[in-house]
Amino acid sequence: MNIGFHASHEQFSPKHLLELVQKAEKAGFQECLSSDHFHPWSNKQGESGFAWSWLGAAMHATKMNFGIVNAPGQRYHPAIIAQAAATLDQMFPGRFWLCQGSGQAVNENITGEKWPPKDIRNARLKESVDVIRELWKGDYVTHHGIVKVESAKLFTPPTQIPTIYGAAITAKTAQWLSTWADGLITISQPTETLTKVIDAFKEEGGVGKPMAIKVQISYASSEDKALTGAWDQWKNNIFPSKLLSDIKTAEQFDAIGEKVRKEDLKEHVIIGNKPEIFINKIREYHDMGFEKIIIHNVNEDQEEFIDFFGKEVLPELS
Repeated sequence: MNIGFHASHEQFSPKHLLELVQKAEKAGFQECLSSDHFHPWSNKQGESGFAWSWLGAAMHATKMNFGIVNAPGQRYHPAIIAQAAATLDQMFPGRFWLCQGSGQAVNENITGEKWPPKDIRNARLKESVDVIRELWKGDYVTHHGIVKVESAKLFTPPTQIPTIYGAAITAKTAQWLSTWADGLITISQPTETLTKVIDAFKEEGGVGKPMAIKVQISYASSEDKALTGAWDQWKNNIFPSKLLSDIKTAEQFDAIGEKVRKEDLKEHVIIGNKPEIFINKIREYHDMGFEKIIIHNVNEDQEEFIDFFGKEVLPELS
């Protein structure tokens, strides 16, 4: 079990995040998962640093393994993702892993292209991953489909082929991506829902493949402060992915979050100020088969959270 820190580029500046991952490593976190946003989920979050520039600095400044959640095919041509990942692996062999998903309009819509329906986005995702894998082999690649590639070749291929995790929140998506992804990454949900996602992933081709989970928590010195912090920063994100994927601006996210009550966050974020709450949940996720457990403290008090986990939580899980 590797417990990781989530670097949220929507919430913190790149400079601050660099300081936070160094602090997280000293506290005992073993992995880092980076988001990859062009816009934040809310104007209140107010950041959107370029994750790929940041990754080189963060991997140089620490010894942790790093992953990124990324959507190929619209904002990024898959050849560029293949090149970026290969470059990181050349500099930091074996330390980079890639998570690929179908994306959200809030980030991908900036190109001015039509935002496609889910089935087209999934087809584009699969094509993009196929292209990335072919480029990593070091051969010339030409592909004419939803994605177009013409005589592309990576003259600096990766030293080790990075693991590609497919991102899924629903059982239906998990079953589909199990046939082509190297592993599964999902988010914390009720146990019954997560079990369905895991079972669906294993039903087709996921048996024996690694699984990772991003766990949304909110820690603070008091439970009320933790709840308020989660509501302030994360209330726009509790809606179904079917809805969240199609919203195009931070202003629209703020509008749908206006009616969310603080108590609504308790169904979507693990709220608490006692170590046992988080220790027990992490153990539960590990028992379900997740080998990478990435903790995203959704409130703004990152230093306090890192100190708390380093002293009270991580030693109990080593």
